[in-house]
Amino acid sequence: MIWKRIQGLSYSSNLTALIIFLPPALLLFTMFVILPVGEASFYSFFNWNGYGSPQKWINLDNFVRVLSDPVFGHSLFNNLLVVLVSLCIQIPLALWMALLISDRARSSVIFRAIFFVPYILAEVVAGLIWRYMYDGDYGVVAVIYSWFGQQAPHVLARPGLATAALLVVVVWKYFGFHMALFIAGRQNVPSDVLESARIDGGSRWQITRHIVLPMMRPTIILSVFFSILGSLHLFDLVFVLTGGGPLNTSQSVVSYLYTFGIQRMRVGFGSAVGVILFIICVLVMVFYKRIFMRETEATSS
Repeated sequence: MIWKRIQGLSYSSNLTALIIFLPPALLLFTMFVILPVGEASFYSFFNWNGYGSPQKWINLDNFVRVLSDPVFGHSLFNNLLVVLVSLCIQIPLALWMALLISDRARSSVIFRAIFFVPYILAEVVAGLIWRYMYDGDYGVVAVIYSWFGQQAPHVLARPGLATAALLVVVVWKYFGFHMALFIAGRQNVPSDVLESARIDGGSRWQITRHIVLPMMRPTIILSVFFSILGSLHLFDLVFVLTGGGPLNTSQSVVSYLYTFGIQRMRVGFGSAVGVILFIICVLVMVFYKRIFMRETEATSS
């Protein structure tokens, strides 16, 4: 009898919480997600410049133009390249550094602050700083080359070097964020477990490999998720640092949308790019949930 009353109270409290909190959340989600996506999907079927109401219905022509444009393909490749660099260079380095300075010493706090400062900077500020550093006439690159009596290359004016320079800035900018995540995950590892492993004769490498890293798996998966989604949304650094140039070789998908959709007053075309990017993000989320989240749930259970 008492258990039934408890179940009834639990059910009524859950129902009250749903009635109070669910409608505002659904309203915000509808206003800022469903309606913009639906509106962009509607505009993507028109040849529209953004003025007046769309009139010229062109079916799937915008999507065909986007998918057949080699610049869009290269922009998507650049996003995938950022993902690859983040997964293979940025995250491993951040994890290694987090394991080195995850203790509670005062010096580690200083190192954390130094590495986290770039993430605090706005993307526009970071892009302007590195744009000056890459300058072939007055920047840091020019000063270094002048020490050897050579003329510095204009890094951001060369197709291959511009993309590489952008990747360096991305790693530098978001390194501290991933390191902070890994430090938090490392500090959640129970100290008594580590002490037991040391008493049993485990070396530092063995403890890290067989105890620390497996227990940090959820944090690592979360960092990978942030890295992939952040790479797909990359815009500010590209726009400030290279503007998508030279010859559109450093465009990301979002900067491509802005350059060929917004700036050129092709709102229907830009809407098609946005819909494609939205579909890609949804597919990434589904893949992440089916692969990584399933493994995490199975491990926790």
